[in-house]
Amino acid sequence: MTDPPQAPTQPMVVVVAEDEALLRMVAVDALSEQGFVALEADRATAALDICESRAEEVDVLFTDIRMPGSMDGLELAHRVRERWPWISVVIASGNLLACADELPSGARFLPKPYDMQRVVDLIQELRRR
Repeated sequence: MTDPPQAPTQPMVVVVAEDEALLRMVAVDALSEQGFVALEADRATAALDICESRAEEVDVLFTDIRMPGSMDGLELAHRVRERWPWISVVIASGNLLACADELPSGARFLPKPYDMQRVVDLIQELRRR
């Protein structure tokens, strides 16, 4: 007896919010090479706009804490968690050690510098949740 065909899994959609262009490019390239759909934002407000316009598609927000403009990555993470609780949140920073009580519920923290394979592995782990 043959197993029924399984529906193809949709690639995970990751919003990469990073103001440093080189870091953002490396993250987007690494995620894309692993089959993720990576959407770029150079500031927190741009990442929030992406989440607002594509909320049903976005699976993960990967954000730096320090961002230019009126909102930092930590505030972005809290807003995303409050409005779209199904979006997983990964927060990175090289300048701040985020305390657990500052992070949104269920958010994961990665200190910079991070290995991109660790980022990819973490986001793949979030798929299995």
